[in-house]
Amino acid sequence: MIDPNPSTLGKAKINAIPILEFLISGVLVPVRKGLEKLSSYESGIEPMGDAWFQFRIRYYMFALVFVVFDVETVFLYPWAMSFDVLGISVFIEAFILMLILIVGSVYAWRKGALEWS
Repeated sequence: MIDPNPSTLGKAKINAIPILEFLISGVLVPVRKGLEKLSSYESGIEPMGDAWFQFRIRYYMFALVFVVFDVETVFLYPWAMSFDVLGISVFIEAFILMLILIVGSVYAWRKGALEWS
C-alpha cells in the first residue's frame, strides 16, 4: 500500500528525479550551433521582409470578444446539463449571465468591435 504522507527521504527523491533528468539531458544532448540552427523557421519557408509590423487593434478586439463569449458558453454548459437538479435559482443566475452577455455583445456591436473591414 502506498503511504499518502511521504517521508523526508521520499520528498527528496521526488524532487531529485526531475533535476537529474534535466542535468543528464543537458550533458547528453549534442549542441550544434550554425546558420541553419540560428535561422528562424516558419514551415520550411525562408522568411521574407521585416518581421516587425503592427497588427491593427481591431484584430485584437475581435479575438478578445470571441474568447470572452466562448468561455462564457463553457460556463453555461454545466448549468444546462444539470438544470432539473439545481432548480429555479440556477435558472435565474443563468438568465442574469445571459443578460450580461447580450448587453456586452450589443455594446461591442455598437462600438464596432465586431466589424471586420
